[in-house]
Amino acid sequence: MNQKFEHLIERAEQLIARIESVLPQPLGAPDWSLSIAWRYRKRSSGHGTLEPVRHVAAMHLADLKEIDGQKEKIQRNTEQFVLGKPANNVLLTGARGTGKSSLIKACLNAYAGQGLRLIEVDKADLVDLPDIVDVVADRPEKFIIFCDDLSFEDGEPGYKALKSILDGSVAAATPNVLIYATSNRRHLLPEYMAENLTYTHTADGEVHPGEVVEEKISLSERFGLWVSFYPFSQEEYLTIVAQWLASFGVSAAAIAVARPEALVWALERGSRSGRVAYQFARDYAGRHDG
Repeated sequence: MNQKFEHLIERAEQLIARIESVLPQPLGAPDWSLSIAWRYRKRSSGHGTLEPVRHVAAMHLADLKEIDGQKEKIQRNTEQFVLGKPANNVLLTGARGTGKSSLIKACLNAYAGQGLRLIEVDKADLVDLPDIVDVVADRPEKFIIFCDDLSFEDGEPGYKALKSILDGSVAAATPNVLIYATSNRRHLLPEYMAENLTYTHTADGEVHPGEVVEEKISLSERFGLWVSFYPFSQEEYLTIVAQWLASFGVSAAAIAVARPEALVWALERGSRSGRVAYQFARDYAGRHDG
């Protein structure tokens, strides 16, 4: 009888262990010495983990041209944050390929030696932001939680989680955490023509948005610092091309010759962005020696 009971207990313990292995586990702290940048990933089992980025992009502030005003704002805010001074959550918006994400990565490299760290979180995983904040809250480092290409559809769960963090319900108790997000649209939620009908006019001529419009504006307004990026002019685009070609070791004479080809490259892609300039420079430098 005792042998059967012990066997039953053993089977029950094995079953419990198997059930626990597939249940979501609390987010654990990683070995922070492995990297300066991390990605939050959620497995199919529901387990969330912080994975080190083994090869952080070697982007530097000096590499980024024709966005000096935006660079100054982001760098100043980041430096305040690293020094323990008041700083804002940041929303970087505007044309694609103009350096929004690159600027954040360049700031990480510039201030990593002073304790700056970055955690990249996909918008689908923003519901787990409170867990991530809890893991880093007692760390001496300063953490930027980075959400790239952020936008929401109506009803997405990550919207409320991000709004809660930005409201300060969690972040107020964790001065070592800021949110930096990039987006191609300022208000982060889709806007429809019919919503314009909800605007009201007061007797003195003031215009007030309706509740739906107010809600869509409210999330972006919770970011303390807005930084806008704009499409590059032809000369700005060529300046960026020249900078990247020089970084690849192309001579000044060859850079001058490459200008017409760089313009054709941009025309074929329908964009004069920093990303397009970098892609052209890689292609050109790969085909030419010096």
